[in-house]
Parts: sequence; structure tokens; C-alpha cells
Amino acid sequence: MTLIAVGINYNTAPVSLRERLAFPADILDYTLKTLTQVRGVNEAAILSTCNRTEIYCQAENSDQTPLIDWLGATKNIAPAEFAPYLYHYLDGQSIRHMFRVACGLDSMILGEPQILGQMKTAYHAANQAGALGRNLSKLFQHTFSAAKKVRTDTAICSSPVSVAFAAVQLAQQIFDKLSEQTALLIGAGETIELTARHLHQHGVGRIIIANRTFDKAHALATQFNGFAIALSELPNHLAEADIVVSSTASQLPILGKGRVESAIKKRRHKPMFMVDLAVPRDIEAEVEQLPDVYLYTVDDLRNTVNQNLDSRRRAAEQAEEIIDTQVEHFLSWLRSQGAQQTITDYRQQAESTRDAVLEKALAQLQNGANPEEVLQRLAHALTNKLIHTPCVQLRDAGANERHDLIAASREIFKLK
Repeated sequence: MTLIAVGINYNTAPVSLRERLAFPADILDYTLKTLTQVRGVNEAAILSTCNRTEIYCQAENSDQTPLIDWLGATKNIAPAEFAPYLYHYLDGQSIRHMFRVACGLDSMILGEPQILGQMKTAYHAANQAGALGRNLSKLFQHTFSAAKKVRTDTAICSSPVSVAFAAVQLAQQIFDKLSEQTALLIGAGETIELTARHLHQHGVGRIIIANRTFDKAHALATQFNGFAIALSELPNHLAEADIVVSSTASQLPILGKGRVESAIKKRRHKPMFMVDLAVPRDIEAEVEQLPDVYLYTVDDLRNTVNQNLDSRRRAAEQAEEIIDTQVEHFLSWLRSQGAQQTITDYRQQAESTRDAVLEKALAQLQNGANPEEVLQRLAHALTNKLIHTPCVQLRDAGANERHDLIAASREIFKLK
């Protein structure tokens, strides 16, 4: 059996390709079920975020061609279009990669905490779809434990650095006073909540939250003294926004060039700062052609994430050492699974021997035999039966000069 990790991320592929290979949450269940039907795939999970799409599998061999063909067919993209952007890991390297991803060591923003929650979501989706088995399920659990240890034992999360925080930092560079600006946030997920929190902490003048489900928008807006609107009301309020941050799961753009151009005219060409944190993108790329709009995508934020990272980089070195240890622990567990059937068979054999001796002893007691004598005979018989076969095998090993078997026996039985 082989553990495989295949994927693309912000380092290997542009957002224009990543959005085509993204998997929305509402189709994950069906997608995972089709993935486990791929030839050679026994267990599978999919991690899909704005910065990466990764497939984790336990397969019968290391051939990744069926996975790549499945991905191309599922997304209706020729493998030649995305295969050059893929990275591949096997076995120990797959384990290490999952640990690094969960710890935020492979993120655009070093140590960002959201990825661990996204990894847990991927685990729950795969578990619910029946796509996990013993090994991959155990690997996810070990991944979460490793991430917890890294976050507890290092300063990897010591600075408030995230994509949301980077967006707010960029807004501060563009506007002299956030207190005089209105922010329109589109969506109501974790990223938008984090953006709203940072904006609120930095004293933004006004927050409007738009979401397809008004109740979710209202619940989030209430936390930050904001104003909620339904997504359908967006055209009526867009012109009010100095800052627009969007992060939804929509498969189609929410804001097009024409709608933004109309808003800019209503604002009398007062500049608008827009950040699109969604994959696929919520804001049409053509919007950046408008002269009074500053549009940034998740890829553009790389230029703003270099601050507050020194302590995280030092912590990352410690984290890599922790991960080395945790990878070896999991590999040891995997190796131990190879002996599991032998252990089970040996235990069943011993229990069968015990039951036979015990049954005979109970019969003797019922026939009025002396209890002390019965116990002595039981102990003697059980000892003889348990050691008989190993002793015979050891004598044969000695006769055949199987010194390796004798040495292994001394180690197994811990004989001084």
C-alpha cells in the first residue's frame, strides 16, 4: 500500500488555474465517492481552499496516472493543462507534507491558523462520504495532533498575520484614516469574519456585510456594530463602499466590470479598494482595468505578508524538528500494522489454549477435586502448552543453525 498526496497551490499555479480545479463543499460528498472508485484507490480525502487543491489517497501502488486522469475528467480539463503545475508526494513525504500544511508551514502566510480548520473540514467530509479507512483516518488524527503540538510548543502563531490581516494592512497603506472609510464585506465565512474583526479593531468607520443568506450576514454584522444586507441588495450599496473584500463559495463572479463602473460613477470617481479572496474569483478580472479601482487577488497579497514574520520563521525551524519526530512516530505505527495480523493470530491461539485448560480445571472442581491442586495443575498445564511450540521451534532452529531465529526469539521474549 502507498500513501499519495497530489495537488497544486499558490506557489505552483496561478489563481486562474486553481479556481478551475477547486471543489465546492456542496459537491464534495459525491466527488469523494467517485474518487474512491478510481482504480487502485482505497481511501481518499480532498482539501480545497483558495490557495490549494490537494488529494490524499491510500492506493495499491504509486501510479498517480489514474488520479490525474480522474481530476481532468471531473473538472473537464485536459491533464496536459494542469499536470505541469502538480506536485506529488509518496509515503513518508506525503505524511510530512500533510503535517506541514496543517501547521501552516506551507501557507502563503507562515503559520496562518485557518488551514488547520480547513484540514479538519476535509477530514469530516471524507469521513461522512465513507472515503476514509483505518490508515488515512489515523493519519488525519496524527496530523491534528502534530499541528496542536507545533502551535503549543512554538511561537508559530505569535503574530496576527493572515490573508485577512494582510488585506487590512494594505487598506491602511491606501487610506490615511480607516475611521473615515466604509467597508463592504461580501460573504459570511471564516475569512470574512476575520476581516471584519481586524477592520473593527483598527477602527474602520462603517462595516456592511452582504451575504446570500441574510440571517448569516445579520449575525456577523451584529458582532461588529455593522449593517447587514442580502446579496441581491449589493447594487444599491456598492457605491457606498471605500473598501470591498469578497470571499464566497460562488462558482460565478458576483461583481462584474459594468456594476463596479456604475458604482464608481455614483462615487464621482472617488477611489475604491477591492480585495478578492475567493477561488473561483468573486470579482471579474476586468475590473482592475477601471482607473479608480485598486483590485487585489489572493496572489497579490504576497507583497504585503513579509512583515511580522521573523518570529514565525524562527518558530518554523522548531516546528520542522517537531514534524520530523511526528513523521517517524506515524511511520512506526504504519510499520507495526504489518505485524498486526500475526499478533491477532497469536493472541487467539493463546486464548484458545487458556480456555481449554480452564474448562478442564472447572470440570475437576465440579467433581470435588482439591482447589489448590487444581490451580497448581492449571498453572503447570497452561505454562507447558504456551511454551511447547516455541521450544520445539527453537530446538529445530538450533539443529539447523538458524542463529538469526534464536537471536530474534531472545529479543521478542526479552531474555537477558
